[in-house]
Amino acid sequence: MKIAIPTGNQKTIFSHFGRTPGVLIVTLDNNRIVNKEFIPNNFTGHAQGHYHEQDHHEHHNNNGGGAHAGIFNAIGDCNVVIAGGMGRRLYDEFVANNMEVFVTDETDIDRAVELFINKRLDNKDDKCCDH
Repeated sequence: MKIAIPTGNQKTIFSHFGRTPGVLIVTLDNNRIVNKEFIPNNFTGHAQGHYHEQDHHEHHNNNGGGAHAGIFNAIGDCNVVIAGGMGRRLYDEFVANNMEVFVTDETDIDRAVELFINKRLDNKDDKCCDH
């Protein structure tokens, strides 16, 4: 199982997936961390300062394409996403692509993974923003 976690320092969960400096891919085997790989964010326009508000939503769709295609390509075969926040459309696209998504108040990556493994990680999808 692979978990995608937005982060800047590989220790804390970034507050917004689209603006994250990078993503930590945590690989679990038998509920133990067996690998961590950091991928710098060169896949979201938001992180690179492109906000194209006027036509931003016209490029979204529900199959991992459009404006979020870069995110789906970057996190590849991850089954789970743990984030501090994200846009509602990205959240819905993750779910539509059979990914388990947690929007959490937890900020420590290791603690969040531990809570996830123990099925105690909070999910506050109401923290998703509407953009």
